Amino acid sequence: MRVSNPQSDSQEPSRVARAAQRLRSLDQAPHAVEAVRRMRRVLPGDHSFGDPLSAAGEGSARAIARAADKLFHDSPGASREVGFAALQMWQALREWSGKGEGDAEVTLVFTDLVAFSTWALEVGDEDTLRLLRAVATAVEPEIVARGGRVVKRMGDGLMADFRSPAVAVEAMHAALANLAEVDLDGYRPAMRVGIHSGHPRRIGDDWLGVDVNIAARMMEAGRDGNVVVSEVVLDALDADWLRQRGLKVKEHRRFFLNRARGVPEDLRMFQLVRC
Repeated sequence: MRVSNPQSDSQEPSRVARAAQRLRSLDQAPHAVEAVRRMRRVLPGDHSFGDPLSAAGEGSARAIARAADKLFHDSPGASREVGFAALQMWQALREWSGKGEGDAEVTLVFTDLVAFSTWALEVGDEDTLRLLRAVATAVEPEIVARGGRVVKRMGDGLMADFRSPAVAVEAMHAALANLAEVDLDGYRPAMRVGIHSGHPRRIGDDWLGVDVNIAARMMEAGRDGNVVVSEVVLDALDADWLRQRGLKVKEHRRFFLNRARGVPEDLRMFQLVRC
């Protein structure tokens, strides 16, 4: 029969507490955290995976990363970095197996309503909301129906992505045809569209990089309601395909005063107009 030693029993919790404290100290030691971060930099995938940008959007790895960030947000340590390293590799494996984005070419689309701010200032919030709903109803279903994705909405415009330049062009011209039927008390909105294909960097549910800037500048060059595409997009479109859809190409001339910012100097732009 074991005789309990009150002094020994009282010391046991304190030993556990001290051991737990040592483990926490080791986990949070700067050299341990930095060692795991160095390891992450040589592993496949995004070594910053787990931050708010990279963990945004759909996907099981991203969802777990968001949950882990909330759980360990106030106690960063080596164990947290090890967990994100595993998620980083999981996400990379999804890319390689075709379940992620990989390095496939992406076609980006930007849209914007012409002179929207001036009109909205005159009519007020209620009519502005009515118009934006009508525009979304005209435009967004054509994107989704062709396998595109609305990446984000930006006031009176949006950013979308597609897997094919031809599909993007087809979707946006169908959207413009729908938009031509929108009439809000005599006001008919005009939309400018920019389309460019490239290999932007995927950050969570969004895209980042020069190709994003180029697509945005295509849209800005649309001025009063034109569809402007980059040379990359035009090269991917068959001339017969364009003719069958009643489209012709007109090179967009850039002048010194409206030179596109943040894009290559030799960038060529083209308008797609109805025949």
